[in-house]
Amino acid sequence: MSTARNGIIAKAAKALSEIESNELKATLVSTLFVFVLMASYYILRPVRDAMASDWTDSEVSFLWNINFFVSAALVAIWGLAVSRARLRNVVPALYAFFAISFILFYFGIATLADRVLVDKAFYLWVSVFSLFHVTAFWTCMADTFSKQQSKRLFGIIMLGMSGGATLGPAIPTLLGGVVSGENLMLAASLGLVAVIPLVFYLYRLKVTELGNDEVSADTTKTVLGGYWWKGFQAFINNPYLLGIGAFILLYVFISTFVYFEQKNLLAEYSRAERVQILGGIDWIVNLLTFGLAAFFTGRIVTRLGMPLALALMPILMAGALLILAFAPILTVLLALQVFRRGGNYGLTRPAREMLYTNVSQEEKFKAKPVVDIVVYRGGDAISSDLFALLTDGVGMGLAAVAAVGAGIAAAWAATGIWLGKKFDDANVRGGEE
Repeated sequence: MSTARNGIIAKAAKALSEIESNELKATLVSTLFVFVLMASYYILRPVRDAMASDWTDSEVSFLWNINFFVSAALVAIWGLAVSRARLRNVVPALYAFFAISFILFYFGIATLADRVLVDKAFYLWVSVFSLFHVTAFWTCMADTFSKQQSKRLFGIIMLGMSGGATLGPAIPTLLGGVVSGENLMLAASLGLVAVIPLVFYLYRLKVTELGNDEVSADTTKTVLGGYWWKGFQAFINNPYLLGIGAFILLYVFISTFVYFEQKNLLAEYSRAERVQILGGIDWIVNLLTFGLAAFFTGRIVTRLGMPLALALMPILMAGALLILAFAPILTVLLALQVFRRGGNYGLTRPAREMLYTNVSQEEKFKAKPVVDIVVYRGGDAISSDLFALLTDGVGMGLAAVAAVGAGIAAAWAATGIWLGKKFDDANVRGGEE
C-alpha cells in the first residue's frame, strides 16, 4: 500500500511540475531547505530595514560601502575554506557560523549601552548574511542537479523560497508589537541550525537517487583544492561570468534606487510601524511570487528560452519606472517595489541560477560567491553613493531618479538576452544531460 501511495504521489508531482520519480525526494528536500532558510532571513529583514529610516542617505551609503569590504573579505575566507575543507562541511559550517553570530547580537543588544552602534552593526551583518545564505544554497543546487534538471526543477524549488519568504515576514508583521527584535534574532538562529541536517541529506540523495556524480565530484569525499583567489581570477578571465556580474550589477542599481526612496518615504513612521509595514510588503511580494514560481517559471524557460526568461523583468521594469517618472507618488512606488521583487524571486532569480550549471565545480564554489556577493555589494556601494549624490547632493527628486532607472533597466534587459543566448548555445553544443 505504501509503495502504491508513493507511486501515485510521484505521478501527480510529475504531472504538475515535470518532476521525475527519482528526483522527487531531492526536490522536496531542497524546497524544505530553502523554505526554512528564507523564513529565517525574512524574520530579520523587516527588523533591519526599519532601522534605516532613522539614518540619512549618506549614513546608509557609508554602511553599504563598509559592507562591500566585509563581504569581499568573507568571500576570500570562503574561497580558502572550500579549498581546504571537505565540501560537505563548508555550507553547514556557514549556517552554523551565522546562527551563532545572531545569538551574540541577542546578548549584545541586551548588554551594550550604545544602541545606535549595535543597530548599525546588526544592519550591516544582516546585509552580509542576506547574500551569503542564498549563494550557499544555490551553490548546492547547481552542484546537485544537472542542466536539464535545473530547467524543470529550479522553478519548483523556488516555491520553497517563496513560501519561506511569505511565512517569515508574517511573524514580525503580526507579532511586531509584542515580540522584540532581540527575540526574533533567536528565532532566526534556530532556523539556520535546522537546515544543517538537510544539507547533509541532500548530498546523500545526489549520489543515491539522482545519480548525478557526473555533475561534479562527490561532495561527501572531495576537498576542492587550489588557491582561495581562484574564484576572483576565474571571474575576471571568463566572459560568461563577467556577463552574469554585469547582469547582477544592473539589477542592483535598480534595487538601490527603489530601496532608498522607500526608506525616505517611511521616515515619518515609528520603528515598530515600519517593521510591520515592511513585513506586510514582504508578505505580499512572496505570496505573489509563489504563484509565479509554481506555474510560469519552468514553462517560460523551457518553452520560450533563456533569453526571454532573463530579459522579461528588465523590460517590464523599464516601463514601470517610466510610469513612476510621470507619477512619482508613494502608491506607485510601493506597487513597483512589489512588482520588482516578486518578478525577481519568481522568474529572474531562478533563471539566473540556472546559468551556473554551465560552469565548472571550482567556479561554482569559488567564482559564484565573487559574482553573487562581491559584485553585488560593489554595486550596492557604487549605486548608494550615486543615489546619495543625486539626492543629498544635486537634489534630484523621485521622478528624475526613476527616469535614470528606466535607462539602466534597458541595459539590464540587453545583458539578459546576451546571457540567455550563451546559455542556450552551450546546451546545443554540449547536448542535454
